[in-house]
Amino acid sequence: MVMRFLRGKQDPKERDQKLDEGLQKSRSGLFGQMSALFDREEITDETWEELEELLVASDVGVETTFTLVESLQDRVDSGELRRPSHVRETLKQELRGILESVPPRNGAATGEGLLVTLVVGVNGVGKTTTIAKMANRLKADGAQVVIGAADTFRAAAIDQLEVWGQRAGVPVIAGAPNSDPASVVHDALAAARTRRADVLLVDTAGRLHTKYNLMEELRKIERVVSKGGSKVENLLVLDATTGQNGLLQARQFAKTVSLDGVVISKMDGTSKGGIVFAVVKELGVPIRYVATGEKIGDLAEFDSQAFVDALWS
Repeated sequence: MVMRFLRGKQDPKERDQKLDEGLQKSRSGLFGQMSALFDREEITDETWEELEELLVASDVGVETTFTLVESLQDRVDSGELRRPSHVRETLKQELRGILESVPPRNGAATGEGLLVTLVVGVNGVGKTTTIAKMANRLKADGAQVVIGAADTFRAAAIDQLEVWGQRAGVPVIAGAPNSDPASVVHDALAAARTRRADVLLVDTAGRLHTKYNLMEELRKIERVVSKGGSKVENLLVLDATTGQNGLLQARQFAKTVSLDGVVISKMDGTSKGGIVFAVVKELGVPIRYVATGEKIGDLAEFDSQAFVDALWS
C-alpha cells in the first residue's frame, strides 16, 4: 500500500486562499505597518528603530530581529540596497530563508506502513479541533485515517473528539474516562491495522509542560507505538495568540520528546504572525500546518513562500 498523501498535495490555490484569509489580521496589523515603512522615499535611523520595534512586537523574537535589522542596515550602508522597496523585498527574502532553513520532516512521505502521529500541546490551544482538521485534510488526500482519543483525563475531550471525528468522517477509538492513555493507544493501533489505515492521529492529554508525570505518560505512549513497529512522529500544536509564551511551551516539549513538526492554531485570531519565524529559528522544527479558521476545512499546509507573501500582500 503506497501512500498518496505526500506533503504539498493541497491545491495551491486553496492553500493560498486559506493563508490569505487566516493572516488577514497580521497583514493589516503589524506586518502591514512594516510594509508601509518602505513606502517612504528614504530609509532613516527612525525607519530602523520602527522596524525593530514592529518585528519584536510581532513575536519574531529579539535575537532574530537584531540579526535581520543589522543585515539590512549593512546592505543599505554598502550601497547594495538603494531603494526602500528593495529593502522590503530583501526582508521578505530573509524571512523566507528562516522558514526554509529547516527541511520538512514528514513521516507520511516515507512510503508504506502505518504512521502514528502523536499530537501534543497544552489545554486550550485548539488541539482537538486541529486533529479533526488534519484528519479531514489527510482524508481529502486519499489517506485512510483513524483517530485515537488518548486524552482520557477529560471526558469532555473524548466527547468533543468524537463529534469532530463524525464531521470529518473518520472513526474515533476511545476508552472510558480516566483509563490508561497507553492502553487506549494500544487499542487504537489494533483498530488502525484492522482497517488498514495509513495514519493514526492520537490526541494526547493537555500536558502542562511543568508536570513531570504527564510528560512521562507521553513517553510511555511513544514506547507502546514503537514496540508495535509503526513509524511515529510528534506534532506540537501552538496557539498563535499566545506569542512568546507558546514558544516557551514549545521549548519544554522539545526537551521531552523529539518534535517533528509544529501546527500553528488560531492564526486568524492574532495580528502577531511572527511567532512562526521564532519557532523555526529557535527550535529548528518545521511548521507543518496553519489553522486559519473555525471550520473543519480551515487548515493550510505550510508553504514558506505562500506564508510570507500572505503576510505582506
